[in-house]
Amino acid sequence: MTAGQVAALIAAGAFALLVLMLIVPLIKLCRTLDEATIAIREARERSDPLLTNANTTLVRVNSQLRRVDVITAEARAVAGSVSALTSLLATMLGGPLVKMAAFGYGIRRALRRRQQPKALDPAESNRQGRNRSRGLR
Repeated sequence: MTAGQVAALIAAGAFALLVLMLIVPLIKLCRTLDEATIAIREARERSDPLLTNANTTLVRVNSQLRRVDVITAEARAVAGSVSALTSLLATMLGGPLVKMAAFGYGIRRALRRRQQPKALDPAESNRQGRNRSRGLR
């Protein structure tokens, strides 16, 4: 055997030893990849029903929102009608009610003046006149 052949044998042995040392991490890496593949498959299988349920929920929510839109539009129409009715009633009844209230106030004031005794003392009548002008009674 020559020195070149011995060196080739040593190199081949070192390479075989290197391959043997790398087999253990490669086997562990394959197991890890297999576990990751299984986990991804399970996650996909579990997420499909979840996504289907979420889609069904969104369809139902959209139909409920359409109903709420219809109800809101109807409520807006009712509010407009009530507003128009309120302003119509205020126009029809507001003027006559104010006139009746003013008439009633005038009658009450006239009756009070008739029922008050006439003051004999000029100072007393002067004081009552000032109080009336101030709005006091």
